Amino acid sequence: MSEPTGLQGTVPVLDKPTRDEGPGTAGAAEHRFWSARRVPAAVVAVVLLVVAGAFLYDVAAVRAHRSAMAWRSGLAHQLAERPLDDIWVRVGAGVAVALGLWLILLAVTPGLRDVLPMRRTHPDVRAGLDRDAAALVLRDRAMEVAGVQSVRVRAGRRRADVRALCHFRDLDDVHADLDAVLADAVRGLGLVRPLTLSVHVRRPGKKG
Repeated sequence: MSEPTGLQGTVPVLDKPTRDEGPGTAGAAEHRFWSARRVPAAVVAVVLLVVAGAFLYDVAAVRAHRSAMAWRSGLAHQLAERPLDDIWVRVGAGVAVALGLWLILLAVTPGLRDVLPMRRTHPDVRAGLDRDAAALVLRDRAMEVAGVQSVRVRAGRRRADVRALCHFRDLDDVHADLDAVLADAVRGLGLVRPLTLSVHVRRPGKKG
């Protein structure tokens, strides 16, 4: 579901909040969107399913008076006899720790860094604006300023970096106009945390 904004597909809207957020509270409005993490969750689930299935099958085979699989016997032998300071034990422990920290990091961080939270106009609806869409809006507004030949805008989570080429008019005048126009454009984006502007204006380089 998306809101009609003129930039189709750039403003994702969730019908229900993804976190416990009371409508109208300032703290709740500042929460970022959380990623579903479908790919990491699916990879972990498949790996755990395969490993658990292999161990379960082998245990069931042993209970049925069959010999244990060679890989499990070899693994048990290695774990029983290999010392803890062995290089392969350290490597395996390091890999396990790194994977565990990665999963914890995925669990406690929101993700969706490209979606900027917007102010709520309805208590049950949250909206977000894609950073590329925000940069496009600022670029279009900057191109309306007289004297601006081209503009490059990079929008981050906190700041928008605007670099403009001016082919006529005084640079200070163009800079002042850009500051005013872009400040108004940032307010019009309706973001919870308005972007801080960093505007740079220069002349085009000489050709050849």
